[in-house]
Amino acid sequence: MQWPRAYASGRAGRAPRPPRRYRFAEATGDHQWIHVNPERAQQHSPFGTTIAHGYLTLSLCNFFLPQLLRVENVSMGLKYGANKIRFPAPVTVGSRIRGHGEILACDDIPDGVQATIRITVEIDNSAKPACVVEALNRWMARQ
Repeated sequence: MQWPRAYASGRAGRAPRPPRRYRFAEATGDHQWIHVNPERAQQHSPFGTTIAHGYLTLSLCNFFLPQLLRVENVSMGLKYGANKIRFPAPVTVGSRIRGHGEILACDDIPDGVQATIRITVEIDNSAKPACVVEALNRWMARQ
């Protein structure tokens, strides 16, 4: 049996687009004005504009991970869960974000490995990140 091998790299980036936010609101049923009503957000939000849903920002970690880490000799990968998730700062419309990853642990499990990876979603020109998650990912060895 060949065991999975991981290769880590630097950062990945993207700029969130408003249409994705509206699609996320539709998918989750979360139509809170802070996310989908630019006029009201401009008048009443402390951020002066709409912000991304926290869980949309979290879901982008799944977009960043394969750009940050390559795992070989696997039959499949699974998102197993998370130890800790925080949203220190909002992602406002027009912000650029990027993902940064750090492998915290890698443990043998039956027929594969489980990695604990801290993924930080950083916002350009912000002292605080948008999201920090300790993600648990499993990769099953190719038989």
